[in-house]
Parts: sequence; structure tokens; C-alpha cells
Amino acid sequence: MVPKVVFGQGCFDQLGSILAPQRKDKAPFIFLVDDVFKQNKDLLDRINLRFNDKLLFISAEEEPKTTQVDQIVKDIKAEFTYKPSGIIGIGGGTVLDLSKAVSIMLTNKGSAADYQGWDLVKNKAVYHVGIPTISGTGAEVSRTTVLTGPVRKLGINSDFTPFDQVVLDPELTIGVPKNQWFYTGMDCFIHCVESLNGTFLNAFSQSYGEKAYDLCKEIFLDEGLPDEESRGKLMMASWHGGMSIAYSQVGVAHAMSYGLSYVLGTKHGIGNCIVFDHLAEFYPKDVALFKEMVKQHNIDIPKGLCSNLTEAQLNTMIDIALSLVPLWENALGENWEVIMTRDKLKELYLKM
Repeated sequence: MVPKVVFGQGCFDQLGSILAPQRKDKAPFIFLVDDVFKQNKDLLDRINLRFNDKLLFISAEEEPKTTQVDQIVKDIKAEFTYKPSGIIGIGGGTVLDLSKAVSIMLTNKGSAADYQGWDLVKNKAVYHVGIPTISGTGAEVSRTTVLTGPVRKLGINSDFTPFDQVVLDPELTIGVPKNQWFYTGMDCFIHCVESLNGTFLNAFSQSYGEKAYDLCKEIFLDEGLPDEESRGKLMMASWHGGMSIAYSQVGVAHAMSYGLSYVLGTKHGIGNCIVFDHLAEFYPKDVALFKEMVKQHNIDIPKGLCSNLTEAQLNTMIDIALSLVPLWENALGENWEVIMTRDKLKELYLKM
């Protein structure tokens, strides 16, 4: 679990006092910041760089890659003779996942691709802080950092992955475009659906999942567009949804969206929405609710993404999805392979 968290409007301004005790002599803090904030002077001034601290702008246009992690680590090691005091991620799920991965790879040898899987990390990561600027991904709380590698899309899932500190300031989510607000919020909703309907469910994950699920219904069915109160609620839903899957697992939608992302580069939030729209067979009540939310907010869910794929692309997509065994076990039980055959997966993908 993340050991320390602060929450509240304006709490981002506590960052300096949070970091001060962690600063090591001559060792910088490295800030990975979503490049959408490049022209946001107010936010950049509030970061308050000290001494030889370094700010790196990160594009979130594409899903994070193992090669990107390796390059950032290489650049940091080339510029600084001292191991950084810490890595601070400020952004959405892409930037937060990159920050977790970079902090791990600063203390572990090889490539980030070597650690894609469960409990492969041997050495504790450097101190790392997560500051989400959009709500829903759960990246701020999860024990995984999802990366696209040379042969698969899979997380570095370990006890060393979670942030040492998280700063949850709903003010930082002001200005998120409506579609992105919805797609990322639905990532949270789908986390809850897959956790609450999974075979790995336990009392701990259920308590978090039910709270996040109810908050998502309030936000996307009752409250309309985000205001100060709903921004805070969605930030809490993201946290609770992330906690729920941290102690259970996700399911069909996430497994299939990984395939979409690997082959087509589809962003995670919208990819989950594209897939979930066709999963009434597995989550009937929740897909009906999802469709109601889509209609209420007049959101466009892309169609026809897989209609012109080659057989090789479809097979790669299916291979990626089927490789995520724990997700299928959670969703469909130990005999999942009898239910989710390659033909069944192909049929589902071709609807998208």
C-alpha cells in the first residue's frame, strides 16, 4: 500500500515541505511532468525547483513504453553522478506509470522489459511521489506500472512499484477535456465492475470497489459535468477503485484493451470503453449502466477499429490478450480457456 497520502483542494502547495526531509546532499529530485503543462506558468512556479533539480516534460500522446523508460534512466544517469533523491510524477496514468518504472530502473539492472510480470523486481526503487492531474486510472495507488514492451503490453507488478507518497489535489484536474474526463472516469468504473464480479474478490477489495462504484454512479449519472465537489469525488473513486484491484484483479475489458493498445496504440481509457461497450454477455447490468452514462454525456465511442485488420494483426491482438492469465482467471474462473477461445476473442474484436 502507499504509505503516505495527502488529499484536498490546494494540497499541491505542500509538496516542498513533503520533499524536504527526503532530499539527499547534492542529489536532485527529477520531476516528470505531462507536457500539457508546458505553458502553465502557475503550476510550474508552484513546483519550486531547488538546487540542481531537473524537470522533464513527458508526452502522454502514446502509452508508456519500456524503451522510453530505459532512455529516461540512461539520460538521468548520464547527467548526474548522484542517484536522485527521488522521482516526482505529475500527470495522468502515462506519466505516473513512467515515474514508477523509472524509479525502479534506477536501482535495478537491465531493461524495463526484463521486469514485465509479477514480482520480478529485486531492489527497492528510489523514493517516488505520484501527483495525478486526471482521475480514474488508479495509477496513483496500484502496485503495477503498465508498459508496452518489445513483445507484449504488461505491467511491472511488484511490492516496490507503489509510490512512497501521493498528493491528491482535485484542483489539478480543472480543465481536463470532457471526453478525456469521461474515458478516464470509465477506467475507474470498469476497475470496480471487474473487481466486484471477479473470482478473486475478497472483503477488502469489495469494500473499496463498492465505494468507488457508488461514487462513479453519482458522478456520471446524477451530477453532470465536473464541479469542485465532483472533482473531489472522482479523485476518491479513482483511489478506491485502484485499491480494489490492487487486492483482487481486473478482467475481460482490461485483457482485451491491452491487445488493442499493443496493436493499434489505442489509449487505455478509451480502449477500455471501446471493449466494455461489447461485453454485455459478461457484465450485463454494468454495460447497461455504461451505455446510459455514454448517452447522458453525449460521448462518442469509436467504432470499426478492427474491421480492416490483417489476420496477423488480429492474431497478435489475441495473443496479447490471452497472455494475461490472472485477468482471465479472475473474470471467468480456473476453466477460463474453455470459455474464452481464440475464436470467441476474434468474434468480439471484430465487433469493435
